[in-house]
Amino acid sequence: MTQPLATLTAGQTATIRGFSQDNSVTQRLLQLGIIEGERVDVVRRAPAGDPIEIRILGYSLSLRNTEAEIILVTLA
Repeated sequence: MTQPLATLTAGQTATIRGFSQDNSVTQRLLQLGIIEGERVDVVRRAPAGDPIEIRILGYSLSLRNTEAEIILVTLA
């Protein structure tokens, strides 16, 4: 089942399946290595829930929830 990355909790691992939008934010995410088929680990969330820290391609990246909402994933 595909769901937004923003719905995952710390410690969960997922595979990127695509994006719910195609805009400048999506293009920027692609440039950062967030591409279909890559595995992503949710490391932690800020106390208020935003941003979310993920690990992908061997590096850590913090995303706003608005960005994480458009990344579609399936749980690994």
